[in-house]
Amino acid sequence: MPEKFALAAWPTPMEPAPRLAEAIGLRAGDLWIKRDDLTGLGGGGNKVRKLEWLVADALRQGADTLVTTGGPQSNHARLTAAAAARVGLQAVLVMPGPEDPPAIAGNLLLDALLDARVVAAEGASAPAELAEAAQKTCASLRERGARPYLVPFGGSSPLGARGYLEAGTEILAQQPGVRHVVTALGSGATMAGLVAALGSERVLGVDVGALPDPARTAAAIVGELTGDEQPAGALRVRSDQIGEAYAVLHQPVLDAITTVAAAEGVILDPVYTGRAAAGLIAAVRDGDIRPGDRTVLLHTGGLPGLFGHAEAALRAGRILRTEH
Repeated sequence: MPEKFALAAWPTPMEPAPRLAEAIGLRAGDLWIKRDDLTGLGGGGNKVRKLEWLVADALRQGADTLVTTGGPQSNHARLTAAAAARVGLQAVLVMPGPEDPPAIAGNLLLDALLDARVVAAEGASAPAELAEAAQKTCASLRERGARPYLVPFGGSSPLGARGYLEAGTEILAQQPGVRHVVTALGSGATMAGLVAALGSERVLGVDVGALPDPARTAAAIVGELTGDEQPAGALRVRSDQIGEAYAVLHQPVLDAITTVAAAEGVILDPVYTGRAAAGLIAAVRDGDIRPGDRTVLLHTGGLPGLFGHAEAALRAGRILRTEH
């Protein structure tokens, strides 16, 4: 069996974004969008790259069930369910909240279509609490004769990060002179893989608030990938786009989403890619990224989550009403 299980066709497109570049203060030829939202499986997104390696490991171990964690609008959980469906495994998604959520929309709707089973971990919200609930779920499944494989939060492990080590190589082939690659920094493996491929000086991670110290997590994974210790302080990380909390829409993020949509017809989500774009705009504004710097914005997907984010829908509705 190969080291990874193919779940998508590579490479993903690298598209120029001249109108967006000029709108945010760069030159027309400076900015490109790496379209990892177009990975196809289950609505697309960056987690497919990680799952190719993790699913292959699960199959090698003889698993019949993939278990993972995430919030109700988790893109990772949705794509884990899609990967399980593709290879004929059951998916069990451990999520905070009640057994019967008040509304099934966005990623939750797709989870249902993908025949995933959702386990409600009431009282758990932090990644560590959900991880503990997932371990208990795995133990319960084993007692019933199942063979579960626990996919880490966000697919973030040295094995999963190999997907973004490959992505970094793709980016270099598509944009050999790239100076900055801007990505959302959530559970850490996407940034870690990119840093392992491109070096820490070229990768800018925009913290989305998913973990208390994502730079430390990412640095540890980089060390595992490269064999060299990577100090967390050596990573380029912006933490100015978190706002009130991880799942709460931050006004600069809404502004970034509308700017990208109006300039390029590309839709971002309010938790990950919207924050990455807001971080890019802030980095140009404060001079960390300058006109003439060839820059890539990594679009990691997440569109279904936009339709399950009540606050984003409410604010977008206000925008429409004010334009009449």
